[in-house]
Amino acid sequence: MLEYLLSGDVLLSLFMLTFMEIVLGIDNIVFISIVSNKLKKEEQPKARNIGLILAMVFRIILLFGITLVLKLSEPFIHIDWGWLKAGISGQSLIIFAGGLFLLYKSVTEIHHKLEGEDAHGNAKAVTTIGKAITQIAVLNIVFSFDSILTAIGMVDIVPNWEGWLNPGILVMILAVVISIVVMIAFAGPVARFVNKHPSVQILGLSFLLLIGFMLISEGAHLSHLNVLGAEVGVIPKGYLYFAIFFSLLVEFLNLRMKAGKSDPVVLHNPKLEESNLDEKTTI
Repeated sequence: MLEYLLSGDVLLSLFMLTFMEIVLGIDNIVFISIVSNKLKKEEQPKARNIGLILAMVFRIILLFGITLVLKLSEPFIHIDWGWLKAGISGQSLIIFAGGLFLLYKSVTEIHHKLEGEDAHGNAKAVTTIGKAITQIAVLNIVFSFDSILTAIGMVDIVPNWEGWLNPGILVMILAVVISIVVMIAFAGPVARFVNKHPSVQILGLSFLLLIGFMLISEGAHLSHLNVLGAEVGVIPKGYLYFAIFFSLLVEFLNLRMKAGKSDPVVLHNPKLEESNLDEKTTI
């Protein structure tokens, strides 16, 4: 086992897979940061850490249940209405539903940030740590499927291995654990940066809109959805991540150029507004 793990090919696979897990986890960090931002300041680190630990647990459970993951990719319902054909699988349903949830959550968050919680602009608590963790857990299931399918494609499972743990599975688990540890270390600074700059918050929510649309497209592609003779294609993730990183680069340049020149737009955050109001009342 140790000799296998220390071989050059396996170490390279571990490095590449860890890097990919971190890249795929960026959208997870953005979502966790935006959801936890609606909590009290002292509760935010707890929500972020629990969210990322849940991501790790879900991924490891799925790795041990690789056979189940692969079975979920097999269609259990076939539709053939002439103009519409599809083979719906558990995997495609989960990814499609996750995309819809992400679209709904992103649009709702953008509305709340710009318009406030209601028409009267009342500052009120809009979530609890339990609700925040539930939302994070729901989306983590979708992101975990995406992450594990990537891992399966990048690391080979050793055939006919007699031990209790296949070295290929162990490499995937190591990559997941290392990537989550890195994300936990950087989640705090990322969240503080996102919360400090309103434009980055809106940009992050726009990214989640893109990712939600990509997940819907991917779910439809996995079910081989064919409408009027045209099959729904998949959006290459490379294009999406290039757009995200390029947009971030432009935003960082804008922030550098405009540093200290003007006050930023203040987005609505009912929890923080409520805290500030309490402080003023006390004074």
